[in-house]
Amino acid sequence: MPSRITRYFLNQAFIKAKLDEYLAQNFYEAEYAGVEVAQTSLGTTIRIYANRPALIIGRRGATIRRLQAVFEQVFGLPNPRIRVDQPPDPELNARIQAFRIVRSIERGYHFRRVAFAALRRIMAAGALGVEIKISGKLTSERARFEKYRAGKVYKAGHKVDELVDRAVAYARLPKGVIGVEVIIVRPGKPGDYIRIKSPEEVKDVVEKIRAELEAAGEKAVTAKTLEEHMEAARPVEGEEAEE
Repeated sequence: MPSRITRYFLNQAFIKAKLDEYLAQNFYEAEYAGVEVAQTSLGTTIRIYANRPALIIGRRGATIRRLQAVFEQVFGLPNPRIRVDQPPDPELNARIQAFRIVRSIERGYHFRRVAFAALRRIMAAGALGVEIKISGKLTSERARFEKYRAGKVYKAGHKVDELVDRAVAYARLPKGVIGVEVIIVRPGKPGDYIRIKSPEEVKDVVEKIRAELEAAGEKAVTAKTLEEHMEAARPVEGEEAEE
């Protein structure tokens, strides 16, 4: 049987998951991105991230007041205080991009045009890679899927936890539901990217080491010096390879 502390944290995670699902279903047009919940001595602080916060705040705060009543009466949160902020880097947020694609498809734009536009926009924002998968009754009564990819997309390993942001959204059309999955690889320093130093860079490093040895009074090239030369000429991890 879980302890009281374990039950407390499980309950907090369950409440956050329910809030996240509720907000995603009702405010995807506001490009909802996520929610944070914190219990304090004065009540519950709820921080909602959306790229179009005005749609969540409402006219003169009417929508916020309705949300406060829902959070208190339906979800059982004491004295909820809501704050709405824009997320950092919305162009690299998978959930925002998925909701944008869904809204465009629901408005009648062709799914391929929408997908390629989102692909170019995300890569222009500095993403290392992006994959967009659209599935459903796209062009006929038979369901299928199409996948669009640019850059490098990680599917396994610890790089998924470090760099990858994934989101799923659904477009509700008269002919059926179309699913949209967006995977974005955020900018970082992946270990499998290397940059080969140019001969000029290697020469500068060698001259610097030689000057340091001469200043220290070492005239002969020793085995340790050769190791330093070899170490300086090795590729540098964390950057893209240059041809």
